[in-house]
Amino acid sequence: MNEGQQEPKQPTLKPTAPSTLLVAALAAGALILVLATVNYPPVPGWYTPTTLLLLALVLAYTAHTTRARIERKEGAKPVEPLLFARFAALAKASSVGGALIAGAYAGIVVYLVAHRYLAAAGRDLPLAVFGFVACLILVAAALWLERACRIPEDSEDDDQTSGGASANG
Repeated sequence: MNEGQQEPKQPTLKPTAPSTLLVAALAAGALILVLATVNYPPVPGWYTPTTLLLLALVLAYTAHTTRARIERKEGAKPVEPLLFARFAALAKASSVGGALIAGAYAGIVVYLVAHRYLAAAGRDLPLAVFGFVACLILVAAALWLERACRIPEDSEDDDQTSGGASANG
């Protein structure tokens, strides 16, 4: 490269920070809590948290198989880098989305606990708690998938291409 030219930046996807998830959840929870005091929203039925749980199961299964493929375990298909980049993006979006929805459910739970005298509290509280727990499971599965998509630092390919030295140092 010439002195005046810089190397083109490689695209990167940094791991999701716990602070990002916490801020997203707190913001959504606060917004829903404020909105609930103005006009109490009906809590979605059992299908919403159930769908979130199914998505969490799919992400967990994908994390398990992805890690096996990266580690080249017997019977695992070969690694397709673009697919793993897509999985990592899906995991990041799912963790942030799950945190937002968890915050919304948490806001509803706080509102219902504070207003136990409402007729809706007895009906909606179990749904809101179930939704909150389903979102926590979704976030955990998404973070697991994100971690599974990481390329090991001491992979065999690095050793072969760099004469035995690691690519990082």
